[in-house]
Amino acid sequence: MKRSLVCFVLLTMLDGSAFSQAAKTERAFYIVLNSVTKSCTVVDKVPRTDTPNITVATDAIYKTRAEAETAAKTLAPCNQ
Repeated sequence: MKRSLVCFVLLTMLDGSAFSQAAKTERAFYIVLNSVTKSCTVVDKVPRTDTPNITVATDAIYKTRAEAETAAKTLAPCNQ
């Protein structure tokens, strides 16, 4: 009984994600708005929302920088 329980636990650990590596995530691009200069910037890291002058211009996540830059030109806060 003890032997089969140990085998079961071992197989469960090997089958699960206990020994697997985290998958690499794809790059993501965000549009942030500097409220002081009223300019938008495309960044490739998750924007920090605790900075007083930097806000996220849109909730969208873009797969390429070109796609994000095109979207930034159409956003109302970025064109003021």
